Amino acid sequence: MASTGLEHDLTKLSLIRDSYPQVKDTESDPAKLSSTIFPSIEYSSTDKTEIEQWLITSSHIASPSEDSAKTAERLSSLNTHLSARTCLLGSKPSVADVAMYARLAPVVKGWDDEQRTGEHGYHHIVRWLDFVQSAPLFGLKVADADRVDVQPDKVVFYPKPIDQKAEKERKKKEKALAAAAGGTVTTAASQETQTTESERPKKQEKKKDMGETAAAAASTEAPTEKKPKKEKQPKPQKNPPAADKPLSPALIDLRVAHILKAVKHPEADSLYVSTVACGDPAGTEHTSEYEGQIVRTVCSGLNGLIPLEQMQNRKIVAVCNLKPVKMRWIQSAAMVLAASPRLAEGEEDKHAGPVELVDPPTGAEAGERVYFEGWEGEPEGVLNPKKKVWEYCQVGFCTTGGREAAFDPGAVEQLRESGRTGMALLRTKGGVCTVPSLTGATIR
Repeated sequence: MASTGLEHDLTKLSLIRDSYPQVKDTESDPAKLSSTIFPSIEYSSTDKTEIEQWLITSSHIASPSEDSAKTAERLSSLNTHLSARTCLLGSKPSVADVAMYARLAPVVKGWDDEQRTGEHGYHHIVRWLDFVQSAPLFGLKVADADRVDVQPDKVVFYPKPIDQKAEKERKKKEKALAAAAGGTVTTAASQETQTTESERPKKQEKKKDMGETAAAAASTEAPTEKKPKKEKQPKPQKNPPAADKPLSPALIDLRVAHILKAVKHPEADSLYVSTVACGDPAGTEHTSEYEGQIVRTVCSGLNGLIPLEQMQNRKIVAVCNLKPVKMRWIQSAAMVLAASPRLAEGEEDKHAGPVELVDPPTGAEAGERVYFEGWEGEPEGVLNPKKKVWEYCQVGFCTTGGREAAFDPGAVEQLRESGRTGMALLRTKGGVCTVPSLTGATIR
């Protein structure tokens, strides 16, 4: 592998020396350095080449001698690259992340709010820097004075999340247009082929005439023997589609979740936008990183019903397999469970409250499974909106006289013939989920 010329610079970086004492000063191979720092990660030959390339980029991107226009171009390219990646190599941490952080952090510290998170700012670079300096995965020993101070309440502009499917389609169209723009070049060889093709029907016609004459002569000499018809073989049966699972609240993925922070939606007075840890593994669709944790963005219509300060750093119960929806252009990837008084028949829901969040048992951890007693089972990956599993089952979500969250199958019309009766309490392995005061309420 070609040398980057930066190997010795890496071992001289104080951040690497202070954070990773196991690294030897004599270590010169960036890929081996990465394996020393992250022993559980395997790096392919492509990964090793990428590490080399990012090390070169890191040396230029923060260089004071670099042309400002070129630096802006490199920063824009890096920001786009990180828009759909956790680390520079995608999901794999490497020494390239550490080197890039060491060289770029002092630059970002000097940026104002507009440069960091303005409409044309470098949102993804700032998010990635905060992940690298905070995540236990990297374990960096960064002095407080050297940290990049990321303040969520100073975000100037919220960019629309990238739709990965739309992005794939866009790239496909670009490739198709590029191929079409190439045009068709006419060469002597192609002209010769065209001439041959135009003559071919005439030759085939002559052969056909000769064949018909020969066939007529043969028919006078001997009778024609008819070939027996082949019996049609029956087509093999396709596997029938899997039967639908019976309606059950167990199909709904209920989990303990941890609201790390919540802010008011910039364009909707009734909504909060929360950053919520749901126990997802890294790389899960519709997740990102915040303060070293894998999180989902969740919009909830609780603004004006629950004080914002009560939405900070608290455990809740979340529905985690509804199809993500955009709420005023911010995509929401889960739903917060909350209780409110049950409406009388014919009464209009004026969303006036009171509303109380469903509390998991004390000590429950984010990602822990929440289920109704007697209705255990494996939830769907994503609920099919056409089957209305959530809509049907939610009618039975309620609170008891003892303020426990529960499921009443008798309230669900589609389950009345199942013979299932009695309240099923909502619980984790450690205890029952409750609400502060509402009894006989509905949960949604």
